[in-house]
Amino acid sequence: MAMSGGKDDGEPMMEMNTTPLIDVMLVLLIMFIITIPIQSHAVKVDLPQNANPQAPPPVEPQKNKITIDPAGRIYWNGSQVNQVTLRQYLDASVQISPEPELHFQPDPQARYEVVDNVLATIKRSAVTKLGFVGNEQYRADF
Repeated sequence: MAMSGGKDDGEPMMEMNTTPLIDVMLVLLIMFIITIPIQSHAVKVDLPQNANPQAPPPVEPQKNKITIDPAGRIYWNGSQVNQVTLRQYLDASVQISPEPELHFQPDPQARYEVVDNVLATIKRSAVTKLGFVGNEQYRADF
């Protein structure tokens, strides 16, 4: 570290030593960067709450499955349906006691617009037991 002196050896040094100030500023900058919370994109999802975890599950109810192929065709338990028929099937399944589980499995190549319309139809029909099937394959992508 070089030091500057005056013109004569006996005069006081005229420049301020800025090295400690720079060191303190760097330490404060690093501490500020470390304490900044990580920005993450989160989607709020209302998950069902288990009211009584000790109660055994009811007898295995009927499971219905909605699939969407890459061409945008909608299938209810393997048979092709349109939006109106899908809504009728959903309204009928909500009336069954206990309500059957609804498994939703869109193809990864299906258009988002079709998937969004089907999800809106499911929401409007007040289905309470909905599960997304096949998302396990994307677990490592996130």
